[in-house]
Amino acid sequence: MIVTIWLSIPNFTNKIMLKKVLILSAAVGAGHLRAAEAVEKAFKQLNFAEEVRNIDVLNYTNPLFRRLYGKAYLDMVNNMPEVLGWMYDSLDKPWENERRRFALDRLNTQPLINLLKKEKPDLAVCTHFLPSEIISWLKAKGKVDFPQAIVVTDFDAHAMWLCHHYEQYFVALEETKVHLSKIGIPAEKITVSGIPIDPVFAESKDKFAMREKFGLAQDKFTIMVSAGGFGVGNIEHLLQALSELETPSQILAICGRNEDLKNKLEKLAVEKLNNERVKFNPIGFTREMDEYMSASDLIVGKPGGLTTSEALAKGLIFCVVNPIPGQEERNSDHLLEKGCAIKCNNLPILAYKIDQLVKDTERFEKMKENIAKLARPNAAFEIAKIVEFVK
Repeated sequence: MIVTIWLSIPNFTNKIMLKKVLILSAAVGAGHLRAAEAVEKAFKQLNFAEEVRNIDVLNYTNPLFRRLYGKAYLDMVNNMPEVLGWMYDSLDKPWENERRRFALDRLNTQPLINLLKKEKPDLAVCTHFLPSEIISWLKAKGKVDFPQAIVVTDFDAHAMWLCHHYEQYFVALEETKVHLSKIGIPAEKITVSGIPIDPVFAESKDKFAMREKFGLAQDKFTIMVSAGGFGVGNIEHLLQALSELETPSQILAICGRNEDLKNKLEKLAVEKLNNERVKFNPIGFTREMDEYMSASDLIVGKPGGLTTSEALAKGLIFCVVNPIPGQEERNSDHLLEKGCAIKCNNLPILAYKIDQLVKDTERFEKMKENIAKLARPNAAFEIAKIVEFVK
């Protein structure tokens, strides 16, 4: 695989270390930033550049725009997901809304424009569409001449990712490449790399050694739940549904930085959820997510691009629950179509669906095989090796 990638890049024998690489993202949800961090780590581990800077471009916009762009998205995710889905579908019209959107973005990103003109990197890698369209405009006006690569961080490429002046797109699926090529992006400028995730997820770690490390039962089916993504009320209902599993199981409820949620779930587990078959383990903020995934058999949650890619890298079957309308629903569709996931639309039957899957060992193992085919744990390195030669 790596040989093929290197041979597909022109002039790879004339390797010259890049002096400066800017990796540009936006704090709109966590996925774009995690993808940027993954690419940054790959560049540094491969020693492909003298200087690598990872920049959240929202820090170079005016305060009102920054608040609306970041906070408004999260508010809609938590309170008005249906509206977010409607907006996602309404704006997914290739090349139709770019002028109005760009006029607003350009008006509010003058500090970013100044930064890009000042820095003059050898290469920009964008894991969010906001900086990519600003760079595209600057290139069109002749104000910058450095190449840019655009890394799409979901399985589908929404119309907002489209711009006119770029050197390379990186996408998750062959289907996404075909889609982009059909709407005007030259196929030779599209690479199917997968979504970049932290290189640590590519490291093989023994399931049972990880269970021992975290004090987990060796012989119980292990389910990871990203508890922080559901909100307090919803997560209680979800965990209550999982407590009805017939399969002897242990649940890793990842609460992130939400200590109040962790404390609440610890109390709930002792008073209500734990039983002779199912044990709940609320887990606070951790930098060992890859190891918790290594210890697990299945993940229950929302299929964001980065979480999904991490889970695939660790061989986890996905049980999709309450995907955010729009990009997560489309990610869910791809997982289901490729036989890597099940979906639960009604929480009262969540335990039943998981029990049925576990009992069907042939289906379970086939899904694991499908996951191995779809997983791209080394996507960040593939991207770094290619963009080093982008002209």
